[in-house]
Amino acid sequence: MLELRSRKPARATRKPPVLFVHGGYCDAWCWDRYFLPWFAERGHAAHALSLRGHGTSGGADTLYIAGLDDYVADVEQVAAALPAPPVLIGHSMGAAVIERMMATRPVRGAGLIAPVPPTGLLPVAARLATSSSHIAFGPHMFGMDPTRMSGAVLAALRPFYFSDKVAPGLLADAMGHINSESGRVLFDLSMRLHWAEPQANSPCLVMGAEGDRIASPTDVRDTARHHDVTATILPGMAHMLMLEPGWEGAARHLLAWLATLD
Repeated sequence: MLELRSRKPARATRKPPVLFVHGGYCDAWCWDRYFLPWFAERGHAAHALSLRGHGTSGGADTLYIAGLDDYVADVEQVAAALPAPPVLIGHSMGAAVIERMMATRPVRGAGLIAPVPPTGLLPVAARLATSSSHIAFGPHMFGMDPTRMSGAVLAALRPFYFSDKVAPGLLADAMGHINSESGRVLFDLSMRLHWAEPQANSPCLVMGAEGDRIASPTDVRDTARHHDVTATILPGMAHMLMLEPGWEGAARHLLAWLATLD
């Protein structure tokens, strides 16, 4: 059973539903805080799933053998159960899941937020391992165990995911939604399994954050070129931009793009 968080408009509209896919080490909660109610208030049925082994979804005991295509199957399962085909919005690893889908079939629309770059995770890990906060990355990036992370490691990780503008209370809530991640999926992403050419001209938006130290603006622009679109880079935010104080600016960019798909 997969966890699905949903917010629906007060009245039925003809606007397409939106299905949000989270990134690595987190779950559907990251979308439910702000994005789901905000989009529902503007006429889009808004849904977010927790991939297998994340949040309250089943599959934690077999997460270690889950591959990227298993995450694709989770998204397909949820999307097929919705009343209409959704526009897919993925963050980081979730964007790679959607790109994997785009490589084999058309989708109604794909929003790729802070995506894993076409070169995969290895160059990202190498770049982060040379930073001043190397304690937080290197081997840790490929084998973080949330149950064993010390306060010092969490403090070192925070600047990679959040700007210093994020309130302490929200950070505390986010820490409660750290999940283990599939090592096989991380290996898949290091091998660029999401990097095949799209098989159809599916509408695509690529967006990143100026202060993102994981999916850097250069990484985001590389993804945009891969999909033959122009990247949108938002100032003043970090990797988890859906939880940043400026989240509504990101949401408005997505909303304007969704309006072009109606």
